[in-house]
Amino acid sequence: MLIDRLRSAAVLITIAVVCLFVDARVSTQGTEGLTLIPLLLFFALGTTWDITSLLIQSGRNVWRAGCMIAVTSMSLAPAIPNIVNAVSDATNGALDPYPVDCPIGRLGWVVTMAVASLFALLIREMWTYGLPATNDSQPSADTAASILKEADPIKDDGPSHGTNSSANLEASPFSASIDRTMRAAFVSMYIGLPMSLLFATRSLGSSVSPLWGLAALLTFIATTKSADAGAYFSGKSIGRNKLIPRLSPGKTWEGAIGGVIASTLVAMACLHWLFPAMLPSGCAPSITWAFVLGPALSISGMVGDLAESMFKRDCGAKDSGNWLPGLGGVWDVTDSLIAAILPAFLCLAAAA
Repeated sequence: MLIDRLRSAAVLITIAVVCLFVDARVSTQGTEGLTLIPLLLFFALGTTWDITSLLIQSGRNVWRAGCMIAVTSMSLAPAIPNIVNAVSDATNGALDPYPVDCPIGRLGWVVTMAVASLFALLIREMWTYGLPATNDSQPSADTAASILKEADPIKDDGPSHGTNSSANLEASPFSASIDRTMRAAFVSMYIGLPMSLLFATRSLGSSVSPLWGLAALLTFIATTKSADAGAYFSGKSIGRNKLIPRLSPGKTWEGAIGGVIASTLVAMACLHWLFPAMLPSGCAPSITWAFVLGPALSISGMVGDLAESMFKRDCGAKDSGNWLPGLGGVWDVTDSLIAAILPAFLCLAAAA
């Protein structure tokens, strides 16, 4: 088990380092991060696959293909200006670069894709409404009866309004359009929006240096993941008081404090050494930002970890998937990053 975990971690780290190295070499102002798109899509779509698999295995109907398309569109939305600029460079100006004063900015494309994805999911449900086996999973009779019971809780006391559960089920084919739409929308937004901020973080500070956003992205990942390590070792050595045992019996308050301390120290190291090593003199943020980044990213990362634990428990699963031997699923890697990217983006954008 430990060997598998180390092997998977080594492969992931090697691929990530290669992608980051290439990105640092080829990026120019306005085209940053394009070589990181395959890595971004691996984590975004792998997480989507894990979550939809948990839902399907637990009898919850969801349109997996639609979630994949929506997550892809939102994750890549901030890259649209960079792609236009790269095409402009490749064609020697035959295509104009992305307008600086365009009303639809980098984050504006994220909102645009999010709204378009939501209505695409609704249109698909309207198109297939009432048809059998319209999605990746069909609910069982027990699930159907349970939802009907929730919708009409007094029916057990006798016929209500001249109907019963079997008549309701027969009169309205169990398409569960509302449930499917809600699940697909949640999965798409939960993954797609944070992943879009990952790319947006890579584009921060481009007016200062094409590598500013890369240093910010590395700082975010290192700070967030060091909290996981700090919490684990602190909890193992001195952990006594359980944090939320209903969700994760192994997490303790002592471990949480250790995670905050570890992430703060790593953030200080990144701001003190990483940024100056990658950027021109005087372009690094103040080291005092570490005292905001450390606690904010470690606490939000723990929220993401606990959210995944809640989903797995509710679905009756131990791991989110088996894509990464020893590590579990892709979601086991991205859970803390998904929750921590918003405070990281806000802090780093303010420091840029």
